[in-house]
Amino acid sequence: MSSKGNGESKFENGTGRNGLSKIQTQKRQNEVCHDDSASPVKAQTIDELHSLQKKKSAPSTPINGTQGAFTALSEDDRHKQQLQSISASLASLTRETGPKLVKGDPARTTETPKVAHASQHHFAPTVSASDSSLKFTHVLYNLSPAELYEQAIKYEKGSFITSNGALATLSGAKTGRSPRDKRVVMDETTESDLWWGKGSPNIEMDEQTFLVNRERAVDYLNSLDKVFVNDQFLNWDPENRIKVRIVAARAYHSLFMHNMCIRPTPEELENFGTPDFTIYNAGQFPCNRYTHYMTSSTSIDLNLARREMVILGTQYAGEMKKGLFSVMHYLMPKRQILSLHSGCNMGKDGDVALFFGLSGTGKTTLSTDHNRYLIGDDEHCWSETGVSNIEGGCYAKCIDLSREKEPDIWNAIKFGTVLENVVFDEHTREVDYTDKSVTENTRAAYPIEFIPNAKLPCIGPHPKNVVLLACDAYGVLPPVSKLSMAQTMYHFISGYTALVAGTVDGVKEPQATFSACFGAAFIMLHPTKYAAMLAEKMQQHGATGWLVNTGWSGGSYGYGSRIKLPYTRKIIDAIHSGSLLNADYKKTVVFGLEIPTEIDGVPSEILDPVNTWADKDAYQETLLKLAGLFRKNFETFTNYTIGKGNNLTQEILAAGPIF
Repeated sequence: MSSKGNGESKFENGTGRNGLSKIQTQKRQNEVCHDDSASPVKAQTIDELHSLQKKKSAPSTPINGTQGAFTALSEDDRHKQQLQSISASLASLTRETGPKLVKGDPARTTETPKVAHASQHHFAPTVSASDSSLKFTHVLYNLSPAELYEQAIKYEKGSFITSNGALATLSGAKTGRSPRDKRVVMDETTESDLWWGKGSPNIEMDEQTFLVNRERAVDYLNSLDKVFVNDQFLNWDPENRIKVRIVAARAYHSLFMHNMCIRPTPEELENFGTPDFTIYNAGQFPCNRYTHYMTSSTSIDLNLARREMVILGTQYAGEMKKGLFSVMHYLMPKRQILSLHSGCNMGKDGDVALFFGLSGTGKTTLSTDHNRYLIGDDEHCWSETGVSNIEGGCYAKCIDLSREKEPDIWNAIKFGTVLENVVFDEHTREVDYTDKSVTENTRAAYPIEFIPNAKLPCIGPHPKNVVLLACDAYGVLPPVSKLSMAQTMYHFISGYTALVAGTVDGVKEPQATFSACFGAAFIMLHPTKYAAMLAEKMQQHGATGWLVNTGWSGGSYGYGSRIKLPYTRKIIDAIHSGSLLNADYKKTVVFGLEIPTEIDGVPSEILDPVNTWADKDAYQETLLKLAGLFRKNFETFTNYTIGKGNNLTQEILAAGPIF
């Protein structure tokens, strides 16, 4: 097999990369994790969408000694450097001059503010008009949450302050990610580096098409009265952080990224320099559907060589967050740092646990523990020095949110938080988290310091435990299993959970879902690369792998019952304390899992799922059915090679179900 993966032709019609014949994008079923994808809103106009929204009836990073850094350069030089940096980002291929930068709202004055009035966060040099003859663009640079609130409420329809102080916004027709509209430029480097073909989330495009879309986005941004620019960081590890610049048309997007990325101190902002990666978010403007490679009016394009991302035709803010996560999945492994789609917390004694799990498995619930420090809820790096959170905030689901079930998230929704697509009372502005009128994928984005037990800075030592969560609606996986290293790699690559089928049509059959590395929509390299790095780090630092089923027991969905959350919490507590390592174990058939015979606070009979099924034949039949689904899913990875000699080993294959 070649290093490209499965050996298939890059294009279905066999043309070369520079050919212009039509590219056919294959429709994929259950091949990537669509945990926040959502159906488009049915409203035809913004007024209709707005009517759905209303029901009829950021703290900054703490800094010390901020004055010294501002005396090194003259004010004029400082302004000039900042302008040059942002101008370089905003200028298109043929537009040499960038925008002018002003303090505050350009609508408030008819004159360009004087340089003397610029504060440490705002700059106002004068530049000549660009050769595009477009309007001057005012750049609103690293505005505070309060300033962004003002901009959103004044100029963006559908933006309101809710009764809890959060900013409620609308993302337009797209209320979730558009994974089939995401493209990655295939060039000489990425052709051999990235995972392409069957099962991969990476859909290719060429450099020329990227530049066409980039030009469209930059021209749109330059045509606006104002744009919002954020300069921020990714990765709390100071040795390996990435500088990112976000150029956006909406205040909502700027506040979202202010919350989700790591907020620089004034000194860090002063010395920010050239960003490592830039996003041009022109999501209000569509791509040209007749452009080569385009399949709709939406396009999210990544160019890893240029370190740029272009967004057209979608205003869903999650595209920026997950786009940067994809970039980190490419950049970090090149530094021998493992990027992970996981939650992470730390005990008072410094023991760190990683939690992997797809939507609905309990990853957020179990990683949020009042007895432990939260390092992060979604994206992490594991380097030679330990773990670090990639982000500076949390992006929590809000559907059916309650104070009783999720008090930390409930209390984090306050001034500075962005609430996406929620419904609220027209008069009181109280949010109804149960209302799905706009979308089921309602979200809250807030800085991580809004969580009371967050560990700041968001870094920790090497993990002791790696917990793989599965909500098994078939009811045949044990509540907890201790995994060998090969089994950890097998189940990490598989990324299994089972969704409960819709009940509208009466269908009760569970649906198995597999998402490689528990985040296939965002990975860039082949899953075996990440799995091999995970195994190497676990072996080096003595971490133990666990498979925890938070799903059904005593039968499949519709017959058995969901494993009680208090039991799962007792299991997780036993993992954290280390007591589960000393338990007695026995091995199951088919999957060959090591399961404990006894755990304090958990009924022993549920630890082996066969005990909980009244119909043993039905249990065996269902067990074999799930094993077959695992085997079929894993066929995608069995013949893949990367580079020289890095074959998927027979040991990993043997760690899967045997029947």
